[in-house]
Amino acid sequence: MGKLLIVGTVAFDAIETPFGKTDKILGGAATFIGLAAAQFTLESAIVSIVGGDFPQAYLDLLKNKGIDISGIEIVKNGKTFFWKGKYHNDLNSRDTLITDLNVLANFNPKVPSNFKNADVLMLGNLHPKVQLSVIEQMEVRPKLIVLDTMNFWMDNTLPELKEVIRLTDVMTINDEEARQLTKEYSLVKAAQKIHTMGPKYVVIKKGEHGALLFHKDEVFFAPALPLEEVFDPTGAGDTFAGGFVGYLAETENISFNNLRNAVIHGSNLASFCVEKFGTERMKELSKAEVENRLDQFKQLTQFDIELQ
Repeated sequence: MGKLLIVGTVAFDAIETPFGKTDKILGGAATFIGLAAAQFTLESAIVSIVGGDFPQAYLDLLKNKGIDISGIEIVKNGKTFFWKGKYHNDLNSRDTLITDLNVLANFNPKVPSNFKNADVLMLGNLHPKVQLSVIEQMEVRPKLIVLDTMNFWMDNTLPELKEVIRLTDVMTINDEEARQLTKEYSLVKAAQKIHTMGPKYVVIKKGEHGALLFHKDEVFFAPALPLEEVFDPTGAGDTFAGGFVGYLAETENISFNNLRNAVIHGSNLASFCVEKFGTERMKELSKAEVENRLDQFKQLTQFDIELQ
């Protein structure tokens, strides 16, 4: 059984979409990654920080999904990271209304001793210094280090971010971020440039238009499943990442062919995440539903063609 260590935010989100809005609900990159990875047979742990206002029921939920929460620091007199956002009608763009770092502002991650030998390290979207600190705490280099980041860190901490990129095997970012980081409009050229920064593999997420996996001269594309309803896209990218690393940790195979399978598993789980607000859909997801939708992905992408 593979070991997966997840570093990222465990947080409160308040979300507004054209279909409704919520008060504070469970969110955070590490939460979505962890819930997605919990669909696989593996050992997993989350390294994060929350305040005394974070409900025990949420911690119990993660624990009951088989996630080791000993690396989640609780600051009794502090408040949990909070993000509030409003999505536009196309659901592809959003406005951030509130970002309260709270206890995250002074986050000093501590990797549990039994996960310092993790096979896969998933660096969720956080300050690059925090990500770097976690890499430095590992007793042996993980077989695979996967990095997720965003344009905020490119704007404000680019030198530190480039240092983390140099140490990673896989980088996952969206198309807009890939273009910003590399100054290349072509995603093929952008991926080539990211390869030169360190990562052997580059995953460029294109939201409802699927995801691209690049390795040297090889390219693989996974579509997003066409859905009748998209309710809330919050956490879809993190859920994709959780499915991707969860599958790789379970199979303990990091060949390009297996990374292709991991992209499909990530896309499959992300298609569930968007069906309800926040983590609601991922909390109740069954193995049977996951397998049934994987079969839909297979039908969507398989075809026979005769070449003359």
